[in-house]
Amino acid sequence: MSQAIADREPPAEPPVHTLFQVSTSGALVSGLFGGVVSAAVILQHGDFGLGTFAGLDGEMIILEGRVYQAKGDGEVLEAGPDAQAPFAVVTHFDPEIDTTLAAAPTLKRLYELCDAQRASSNLFFAVRLDGRFDSVRTRAVSPAKKHSRLVDAAKQQHEFMFNDVEGTLIGIWSPGFSSAFSVPGYHFHFLSDDRTQGGHLLECASRELRLRVEKLTDFHLALPSTEPFLKADLSRNAAAELAYAEQSH
Repeated sequence: MSQAIADREPPAEPPVHTLFQVSTSGALVSGLFGGVVSAAVILQHGDFGLGTFAGLDGEMIILEGRVYQAKGDGEVLEAGPDAQAPFAVVTHFDPEIDTTLAAAPTLKRLYELCDAQRASSNLFFAVRLDGRFDSVRTRAVSPAKKHSRLVDAAKQQHEFMFNDVEGTLIGIWSPGFSSAFSVPGYHFHFLSDDRTQGGHLLECASRELRLRVEKLTDFHLALPSTEPFLKADLSRNAAAELAYAEQSH
């Protein structure tokens, strides 16, 4: 797929309110971790989003047109244009809502405050939150063993706790009907302002935050044409495994 996507000319004008997704969550759950698209190609389709890297080598964070890699050892670095990804979701961030949220002592409460700003549960939304956090707990996956599934890699994930830190939550909210190919509900990655701390968000306690939200009414799914993807059995329901992989362990 990497070549197929690269061969497509990016639109002269970025599509408005479009979420561009590479591969499916089910493929990732099934262990299809091989890179299928480069960071450079991903950035042709958006400047805000998240994903992972080939071999599950860390969490992908896309913010303001730059791609960051939060690795399993805790290091955060800026990924080069040739870095490969098996899965990513990205958009050209153009928020319609720009407001302030009250302090939230838990991630559950933060979700509730964000929910009040969503106009529907049947569309996708890009969500950005900036400010100071009393605490942030993240995880980052490390390179997975060959022929393993996502749940196996999740059991070996590394978790990190950051206290009194300023940073950004980069998030996508997906409707329930997308569970066959995406991550339903909120999916957030964190990146500190100094770009040294980050990962997949597990829990947080936030102070007052700036919230920006974009309603995404167009969805583009680019499927791999690699042999492993074409031959994989993706018919099983991967929701339970995906939910397990998204949690703390």
